[in-house]
Amino acid sequence: MTEDELRRAAFGDSPDLDVWPALSAPSAWARWLAAVVLGGQGHYAAAATVLDALRHDPDPVVASLSLSTRASHHRQLGAHHLARALDGAALARVQPAGESDPDGIDAAGARTDALLGLAADSLGAQRLNEARRLLARVETRSWRSEVRKGWVSAEIELVDGRAHAAVAPAEAAYGVATSRKALRHELKSALVLGTSLVVWGTPDGLNRGVELVECELNHSATKGLHPLIWPSALVLVGHAPTVGAVAIDRATDALSCVLRRADPVSRQVALDSPWVPTGLLRSGEPPNADPQANYLTD
Repeated sequence: MTEDELRRAAFGDSPDLDVWPALSAPSAWARWLAAVVLGGQGHYAAAATVLDALRHDPDPVVASLSLSTRASHHRQLGAHHLARALDGAALARVQPAGESDPDGIDAAGARTDALLGLAADSLGAQRLNEARRLLARVETRSWRSEVRKGWVSAEIELVDGRAHAAVAPAEAAYGVATSRKALRHELKSALVLGTSLVVWGTPDGLNRGVELVECELNHSATKGLHPLIWPSALVLVGHAPTVGAVAIDRATDALSCVLRRADPVSRQVALDSPWVPTGLLRSGEPPNADPQANYLTD
């Protein structure tokens, strides 16, 4: 597979691309891009095998990005404490200088990924002030960094009970991702923006938020982006009565699929995490976790 194909899968219009052949590519960059795509599809165990090897790569940018990517997969399964150590290592590994890359897979982008990851990890530990301090250290030099900063900024405001303040950074992230035709980032941004509008709860905002999330859910399901399906479905529960029952089923199916594809440690951590609604898997009852916090960052 060419690097252009892998970039389109990781940061463009083909997030559902079959990238399995690239896992054995001689290029460390190709293997990292493939792991990013597989993570977006919910193949966490396969991605972990690649990322755990690349964290020792002699290229500090590859090593740092691999650590941050692995951390994001832990975080998506509720393991903020495991992610924190990896994000810290990613920040320590990267050097401040180097060539720039349009997608932010360079030294500056790696540093931003690590800092944003640490801010999200702090949220998971209920250290809101620490999350804000880390966010204040972030400098964005690429579209991808701008989008991810918007996600974390919105999540901080949601956790702080300031949903109205979450809308602006979420809207900005959605605009950037859409303009870049970065489909996975666009769908994730729609989820973050839709959630912010739903939680804010104004009549117009609620209607738009439900519409955004419902549309995003359908696209994510079509593309097989399981890590986006289950949180999107849960946002709709209670806010879109006509799709509520169907949404619960879709959340259960997607979460089950994600956990089947996770490594044993990550699977157990997810089952124990207060952030992951594993009650769905045990009994089909309403979620045992808040669907509006601490799963949005990737």
